[in-house]
Amino acid sequence: MPFRISFLLILLSSLNGFTQTDNKAFVLVLGVAQDGGFPHMGCNKICCTNAWKNPETQKAVASLALVDPKTKRWYLFDATPDIKKQLQNFRKQTKNLYPYLPDGIFITHAHIGHYTGLMEFGREVMNTKSLNIYVLPKLKSFLEDNGPWNQLVTLQNIKITVLENDKPFELGENKVTAFTVPHRDEYSETAGFEIATQIKKYLFIPDIDKWSKWNESIVERVKNVDFAFLDATFYNAEELGNRPISEVPHPLVTETIKIFKDEPASVKSKIKFIHLNHTNKLLWDKNAQKDFLRSGFGLAQQNGVY
Repeated sequence: MPFRISFLLILLSSLNGFTQTDNKAFVLVLGVAQDGGFPHMGCNKICCTNAWKNPETQKAVASLALVDPKTKRWYLFDATPDIKKQLQNFRKQTKNLYPYLPDGIFITHAHIGHYTGLMEFGREVMNTKSLNIYVLPKLKSFLEDNGPWNQLVTLQNIKITVLENDKPFELGENKVTAFTVPHRDEYSETAGFEIATQIKKYLFIPDIDKWSKWNESIVERVKNVDFAFLDATFYNAEELGNRPISEVPHPLVTETIKIFKDEPASVKSKIKFIHLNHTNKLLWDKNAQKDFLRSGFGLAQQNGVY
């Protein structure tokens, strides 16, 4: 009987999205949408009008948390415009077992959905003290040389640490490796991250132009990890309507599927598509989601534990 009760407690804890049954680090998804979130400002299409009416269907901007139960530390990946809600949601999902603020924030690049949440740490809001921010060199210069971000540096609200490209950065027993990917780099380079815990490896590439522009193989990268959170901004080339998709040349979901079509199910299942634009039917169309999941690929789930 004691064994059965213990097993049921573990099962229930897992179903609730968070488990403290061991001290192994894990990733918690805090958002899955593109920079504008879901619903999207100014959108009058059925996808967003339904979401405005049904708050439970709304999604935050793409972000991950690396959580280490052993040290009671956690790290945020990207400081999104939804950061206020995401920090509160993190507290709820992890049952108040961790500090409200992360021990550090890793930022991919200087597009609004990925770094502008930093403003919340200034003296107008939290007035934090030396919050650790981890970035590649060009993004460090951008934050230090441009207002209002340089005020965060001057007032020591944040403390910036430069990451070296392709060099693991140690976080106790965990490691984070930043690497550059091709993207619209108006203000900074764009990073992807590989997160390595003692038992699992994760890939986080929420933004990239086209896989063919990258000098690495996305297939080999995925094979080398347990979970790959990949750019799924647009499902196909038709969904933007009157805006040229060439202006925002992300890899279409249909293109990524084609690249992996000959790979076994064990590889396809590692992919959890993330950073979905509000026009992407996989974000809001339940029938489309069901059909898609039959293909063997996955969708990142907000509040999902990996």
